[in-house]
Amino acid sequence: MTTPQASAPEVLDESTCWELLATTDLGRIAISTAEGPDIFPINFLVKDREIFFSSAPGTKLVELTAEPVVAFEADGVHDRKRWSVVVRGGATRLSFDADITAAGVHELATMTATDKWNYVRIAPTSITGRRFSALRHLS
Repeated sequence: MTTPQASAPEVLDESTCWELLATTDLGRIAISTAEGPDIFPINFLVKDREIFFSSAPGTKLVELTAEPVVAFEADGVHDRKRWSVVVRGGATRLSFDADITAAGVHELATMTATDKWNYVRIAPTSITGRRFSALRHLS
């Protein structure tokens, strides 16, 4: 029995990273807390090369206010290849209705039934991505 060989990961350019991010709506945000790093799943949208999400009041929002430097990751499968994109940047809460409306984030569907009336923008300082062949069966 032969084992499939893994190919070297393909480094993605910035445009491809943004194109792939636009194909999904679930990612993870990594933030710094007093107890150390923490990761939260979030529904998100991409607009004008920025990432937007909504949040209920709580730890995530409090920690973002105290330490706004974040990492965000999303991944998926496209054309039988897996991909992962990481965005690093600063997170800021949107305070003005005009900004919220312009982003379209108020229409974002979320995974949970909790009210999420806090809207956040991640302004990227860097974006990197990798794509690689899937060695397992993909459905």
